[in-house]
Amino acid sequence: MIRIENLTKCYGEQRAVDGVSLLIPSGQLVGYLGPNGAGKSTTVKMLTGMMAPTSGCAEVCGLDTQRDNIAVKRIIGYVPESGAVYETLTGREYLEMVGRLYGLDDSLIQERIARFGDFFELGEETLGAKQLSAYSKGMRQKVVISAALIHNPRVIFFDEPLNGLDASTQLMFKTLIKNLAAEGKTIFYCSHVLDVVERMCERIVIIDQGKVIADGTLAQLRAESGEGSLEQIFNKLTSHLDVEERADEFSKTFGF
Repeated sequence: MIRIENLTKCYGEQRAVDGVSLLIPSGQLVGYLGPNGAGKSTTVKMLTGMMAPTSGCAEVCGLDTQRDNIAVKRIIGYVPESGAVYETLTGREYLEMVGRLYGLDDSLIQERIARFGDFFELGEETLGAKQLSAYSKGMRQKVVISAALIHNPRVIFFDEPLNGLDASTQLMFKTLIKNLAAEGKTIFYCSHVLDVVERMCERIVIIDQGKVIADGTLAQLRAESGEGSLEQIFNKLTSHLDVEERADEFSKTFGF
């Protein structure tokens, strides 16, 4: 469903993504992890056709993300890290606009807005009466997720989708995406919340300094690293210093 071959993105001399190659089949829920600046969001932007690679290629459902850019956008859903929206629109107006961009009939758009509104507990006094500029961060994130799913995409990219969501909504959302993967949708999930990835994702890919440094199930990563939790595996593979020792030293310095 997703094929990446030697995908590379350079900014001058810096390689933000450095020769990433992955094959992701239909229905797989993949956690894509890495420290800040590792290249996660840059990878997602290239896979969604928002950014051209310096070299290498990527395909989604057999479509080249650059040559078939518009066709790729028709079949994917994308929740960006920023959660950007048109703030002068109401939530309903924004979702109607997105639905029409995907060519959905107005009756189907209204049906799906109602279903997402019920699911995320966004009443008409919020969706229909308030501009998005007046929404809380969590309410805005609910609209962004709804917009990413409104056209029933085959492949979904999430970049830190839990930002701003309260605990109950996070639980509902996590159950939702597990069910979407079980239905055959491919989900590419970027997050810093390691315990969520540990519980949800059947495959985990770790990237550091633009390169893939681990790829497998949690059981495989445990066996290869000798560590028990994903947090321990992640720190062992990506930390160039002993993070616990560094924190202890810092707190002693300031008398905490």
